[in-house]
Formats: sequence, C-alpha cells, structure tokens
Amino acid sequence: MANAMPQTAPFGPEELPLPNANVSTTIAPAGAARHISGIPTVGVLFSVDESAEAHFCSASVVHSPSRSLLLTAAHCEAGTDVVFVPDYVKGSKTQPYGTWAVDQVFTDPRWADYDTGSDYDFAFARVKKNDQGRSIEDITGANVLARTPGWTNKVTVIGYPGEAFDPTGRAISCTTATSRLSGLRQLQMDCGGYYDGTSGSPWLLDFDPKTKTGKVIGLVGGLDGGGPDDSVSYSPLFEDALFTLYRTAGG
Repeated sequence: MANAMPQTAPFGPEELPLPNANVSTTIAPAGAARHISGIPTVGVLFSVDESAEAHFCSASVVHSPSRSLLLTAAHCEAGTDVVFVPDYVKGSKTQPYGTWAVDQVFTDPRWADYDTGSDYDFAFARVKKNDQGRSIEDITGANVLARTPGWTNKVTVIGYPGEAFDPTGRAISCTTATSRLSGLRQLQMDCGGYYDGTSGSPWLLDFDPKTKTGKVIGLVGGLDGGGPDDSVSYSPLFEDALFTLYRTAGG
C-alpha cells in the first residue's frame, strides 16, 4: 500500500462548520435495508490470491481527473491482489461493467482500527484500464466526493453483505438519518443488514435514483470496523485528511 501524510489545506466544496462536539442529535428509528438491483458505481472487492469465490468488502467509483479511483475503507486492506466488480451479479459468467484490477492503494498512515486512529478509516484504490484502454469512470460513471456537511444528514447507503450473511449476493440500500458518534469525529447511522462485506459502502447525499449517483460524504468504516453489529454503522468524517489523500491518489 502507498501511504500519504494528510495536510490541512482546504480542498473541494466549501467546508461547512460542524456542530459543537457537545451538541446531541437524535437518530431516526432503526429500519432495515432492502435488496436492490445494484448501481454501476458501487460494487465488491475480490481477492485474486485465493479462490475468489467470496467478496470481502464494498467500494465505489469516485470522480477524479484520472477517472480511475475507487473509495473504500482502510480496514479492508485492499492490495494489488484485488479486483473490483461494479454492479456485481452473483453467478454471472460476465459482469455488466467488467472486472477491474487494482493497481495501487492509498491509506493514511495515522489509520488504526481503534480509538481516534479509526477516524482515518478510508482508502483510495487506483484501478488499471480495461483491455480496450478505457478508464472505469468512462464505463460506470462516478459519484462526487464531498466534505461531510455536518452531523445530521439524510444518506442512502449502498453495499454488498458477505454471502455468509446474505446468500443472494445482491446489493442492499437504506436511506436514513445520521448523527454523531460520541467521542470521535465519526457519523453513525442505524439500519439493519449491514453485515461484514458492506465495509466501504458509500454514504450518498442527494442520491438521484434516475442517474443512480450522489455526493459521497461518508462510508461504512471507522470504529469497530464500521460498527458493533449489522444494525449500527459508523463513518469517518470526510475532511482535509481525506481530500489530501485523494489528491495524492490522483484525484
């Protein structure tokens, strides 16, 4: 993996002030995710070093000048022995948007899977062009990376549970409210069904069901590998550290 030390220079959309750390917000009542047919910008990660029979994390395509960047969780530890399959269809010999080999992965050296180190649980993966010389964004489109605007947001979270938890292999989606995870610079959302495998799933603000895209303001990650159980999920805030890493990765 390639590492980059984040800086503090502002980047991206104008940063909105986050509420005071003492402000408390209320999460909407917990619901349950539903199966969807999938979207082109979200897919699964497979290891090619093993049998590749089971995907282990989710990832999404984000817009970048290189048109080749994925966003996922650092704890997924995606390396160059990994492929990305957008809009994954279980059992299909051919995938609707192909299979993309990861070329390089970028993580923040401050990331750890505990305490404040989990605030940096995000990673970018650059994928190679396909056999026709086309970049992934030219095929799938992309979501737009955006700063987390505050603690309370309405997000649509799309990802793929591991097949040990959901044998259908289908994508799931939940639209719900976020709040602050006390003590850390992380968001929380309550929605059932986000088992192992959904780590790295994008949290999409202003998701448009027609274009099937939105603004990515978070992902399933952070403390406890993204949450203590399938019904509570966390996300690191998208701030300067993430956008510095994005630039390093070719964004």
